[in-house]
Amino acid sequence: MTEHSHQQPGCEVRLQLQRADFSLDVDLRFPSRGITALFGASGSGKTTVLRCIAGLESEGRGRVRIGADCWQDDAQALFLPTWRRPLGYVFQEACLFDHLDVAGNLRYGLKRTAGRSGEAALAQALELLGIGGLLARRPHQLSGGERQRVAIARALATQPRLLLLDEPMAALDAERRQEILPWLERLRDELALPMVYVSHAADEVARLADTLVMLREGRVLAQGPIQALMLRDDAPDLFGEDAATLLSGHVAERDAAYGLLRIAFDGGSVWLRDTGLPLGRPVRLRLLARDISLTLDQPQATSVQNHWPGIVEAILPDRHASQRLVRLRCGGSQVQARLTRRSVDALALAPGQGVWVQLKSAALVG
Repeated sequence: MTEHSHQQPGCEVRLQLQRADFSLDVDLRFPSRGITALFGASGSGKTTVLRCIAGLESEGRGRVRIGADCWQDDAQALFLPTWRRPLGYVFQEACLFDHLDVAGNLRYGLKRTAGRSGEAALAQALELLGIGGLLARRPHQLSGGERQRVAIARALATQPRLLLLDEPMAALDAERRQEILPWLERLRDELALPMVYVSHAADEVARLADTLVMLREGRVLAQGPIQALMLRDDAPDLFGEDAATLLSGHVAERDAAYGLLRIAFDGGSVWLRDTGLPLGRPVRLRLLARDISLTLDQPQATSVQNHWPGIVEAILPDRHASQRLVRLRCGGSQVQARLTRRSVDALALAPGQGVWVQLKSAALVG
C-alpha cells in the first residue's frame, strides 16, 4: 500500500444510470484519503454507486476519477474494465474460500500484485488489522468480525488505489460490530487511501466517516465534511430522529473510584463510562439532539451531571410542527437540542440568550 502525497487531487464521481424502476444521477467529490460514507435508506442507490465506481455496471455513464487516475470518461470514450481498476471491494459477506486457510485466502489476493511490493502490502495489512495469529485457521473457525478483517486484508494486499466497503458489518451482531470498528478506524487514520463506505447505520457513519454523502432515490441530498453536515439548517430532514452533533474532544480525566472518564471539548466536558482509553486520546462524541435539554439557570442538586453554559444561536423548524431544533454556541463548539414548541415558548428562548445545556446521554463514537 503505497503512501500517496497529501497534495494529491481529490476524487470525482459523476454518474448516470437509467433502469425501468430506478434512476441514478450523482455528482460526488471526496478527498483522496479517509472514509467517505454513502448514507441513506435501502434503495437510495448506495450499492449501485459502488458498483459503477468498480466498473461493474457497464450501462453507467459519466466520469470516475480517483486522484490523478481516470477510470472512466464518456467524453473521451474511456472505460476501464473492473480488472484494470486498482481497487479493493469488500462485500457484506466475507466471501472467503472454505478450502483454504487464512494464509491461503490472503495469498489469493496477491495474484493481482507482483513481487515484494505485494508481500510488503500484505504484511502491513496483517499488522493493521491484527490478524497475524489467524493465518492457520479455516474460515469456519473465525468469528464474523475476524472473517471481515481477513476479507479487508485480502483487498488491501492488492495495493488498491481505492477501497470500497459495501455494508461490511451488516451481517454482524452488535458485539462483532464493536469488535471490527476500531480496526476500521485504524485503517482510516493510518492509510493514505480513499475509502468509500456504504451504510444505513447512523452510529457507524458518525464514528468512521470524514466525509458524508446523503443519498435518496438515486440523488445526492447533501455532501461534505460530516460535522458540518450535521449542523445544516435542513439537518432534521436529512437525519430525522438521528439529528445530532458530532464533537471532537479528548480524554481529560479519569475517576477510577466511579469508573468514569471526563471527555473535554471546546466549550465544555462530559462524564462517560470508563472504556479504558488513555488520557489525552482524541475522541469523537455524538450527542443526539433529543438527548439534550435546556434550562435558564445553572442546574443544582440534579442527577444530570453533564451540563455546561451556552448561547442560543438560532431556533429552527423541525420535522414535526410540535418541535423545534435549537442551535447553540458553546465556547468554540456548536450543539443542537430538539425541544417541543411549548418548551421553547415557556422558556421564552430567543437568539443571543444565555442558557445551560443539559445532556442526558452521549455516545463515545471513536
